[in-house]
Amino acid sequence: MPAKNFHVRQAAVSALRAWAKGHDYAETLIDRHAQRRKLSSADRGLLQAILFGVLRHRRMIDHWIGILRDGKLDPETRDILRVGLCQLLILGLPDHAAVNETVEAGKASVRSLINAVLRRATLSKKRLLDDTDDLTPPVIHSHPDWLYNRWRQAFGTRNAISLMEWDNLPAVTYFRVNPLAPAPESLPGKPVEGAPGFYQLEGSLPTSLLASGSVYIQDPATRHSVELLDPKPGERILDACAAPGGKAFLIAAAMGSADGLVCTDSNEKRLPRLEENLERLHAGKAAISVHDWTKPAPPEWHGSFDGILLDVPCSNTGVIRRRVDVRWRLQAPDIEKIAVTQRKILENALACLKPGGRIVYSTCSIERDENLGLVEAFLADHPEFTLVATREALPFRDHTDGAFAARIERK
Repeated sequence: MPAKNFHVRQAAVSALRAWAKGHDYAETLIDRHAQRRKLSSADRGLLQAILFGVLRHRRMIDHWIGILRDGKLDPETRDILRVGLCQLLILGLPDHAAVNETVEAGKASVRSLINAVLRRATLSKKRLLDDTDDLTPPVIHSHPDWLYNRWRQAFGTRNAISLMEWDNLPAVTYFRVNPLAPAPESLPGKPVEGAPGFYQLEGSLPTSLLASGSVYIQDPATRHSVELLDPKPGERILDACAAPGGKAFLIAAAMGSADGLVCTDSNEKRLPRLEENLERLHAGKAAISVHDWTKPAPPEWHGSFDGILLDVPCSNTGVIRRRVDVRWRLQAPDIEKIAVTQRKILENALACLKPGGRIVYSTCSIERDENLGLVEAFLADHPEFTLVATREALPFRDHTDGAFAARIERK
């Protein structure tokens, strides 16, 4: 008879197999497998802990597999061992559960091998965890060499290591109190210093607060771009890459409602959620439409906006703690390609500004090529614009998601 939580381990292995084939992001796979197997909330939490743990520590786990198993492994067996070693050496789950229930996730032909490797790990646990003297920082902290070397050059060795350590910690949940909704009687969190209205969640967030729109899950780093934009009541504001609506909500809150707010996104399927979020948050209705900003703006928008927020697609290197698989999907040449797209979006938005209008360009990246470097290159080609202010959040310094924002005004 299968072990009690066999289906959770099997779900973790299946999700890893699908992820390796590039089918979906980790978060999507957790939802899909939890629903497919009708997992309880506790089992869903275990599935997420295992999958995120494997992806966060994948390189170090593979190093341990190399010590414990001499010989080649097929991809599925390797993923089963990753699931088992994550439980034993990363999550610290009881040995009997981690071994017995993971063994059951394998085919009959490989169960003896999986059992032998995992039992060897239980006997060698302290040595495996302590013996890192000959390992490089990106192996210990499970990041690609190229990313570590890039960060070391940009921020120094100590900060690069701190970044990798940050990425491997479970993400803290923050929420913002909605000034457009009735104030809740009590809040399940503590205020975030320097970020009025933001709280760090303590315990579980009551679903009633979310459903009523009294609060919204949001990292404090998201505020920087909207504070630089400084939208005012009566202005016409464009949020060009708006879905799912976190920054659109901040804009609407600053203006008192979504009146005068135009939201666009290139993906039509994301717009209903954006609209639902704004309505649930008591912001009213914004003008919402589909537009790909790598293409020229519609003529009717030319010269129409007092302010434009361009929260552009980016490498996501500032939010690897939350998007755990970014480090393995991203390749060094991708950053240059992404910057080309970002520059196109910025160029195409210019025509939509009113005389004297401002643009805030923002990312959740910590890469200079996507941030200040791109803005400086843009300004060199557009002397009619000036850089008014920038903000940068670095996880190792600010203890929030990484983010960048620059306010650019027409002279």
